[in-house]
Amino acid sequence: MKLSLSYDGLGIVSGFLCMIHCIGTPFLFIAKACTTTCCSEAPLWWKLIDYVFIVICFFAIWHTTKNKSFDWFKVSFWMSWVVLLFTLLNHSLHLISLPSNFIYIPSTIMIFLHIYNIKFGKPLTQCCDIQSN
Repeated sequence: MKLSLSYDGLGIVSGFLCMIHCIGTPFLFIAKACTTTCCSEAPLWWKLIDYVFIVICFFAIWHTTKNKSFDWFKVSFWMSWVVLLFTLLNHSLHLISLPSNFIYIPSTIMIFLHIYNIKFGKPLTQCCDIQSN
C-alpha cells in the first residue's frame, strides 16, 4: 500500500499539528504544575517541536510555490512563514511583546493557503496551456 500525500497536504497536517501543540501546551503544564512544584519550565524537547514544525512548513511551502505562477500566492505563503518564524523566535528570545495567541494568525493563513491551492491551484503548464517544444 502506497501512501500519497501532497506538499499541500503535508502543510495542512503540519499546521494543524502545530496548532494542537500550541493549544495543548498550557494545559499540559498546568496539569504538571498541579502535580509537582519543581520544573515548571517546558522541557527542551517540547520547545524544539516548534522548530520541527517550522522546518516542515518551509519545505511544504517551497515545494508548493516553486511551480506557481500566482505572485500573490507565493508572497502570501512566504510572508506568513516569515511572520510565523519571527513569532517563534520572539517567543524564545523575548524580543518584543506579542500576545500569546498571535502565533495562530500566520499558521491559520498558511493552512487556508494550502487548502486554496488544493482546491484552485494548477501548475503553470495547466492554467496557461504552455506547451513544451
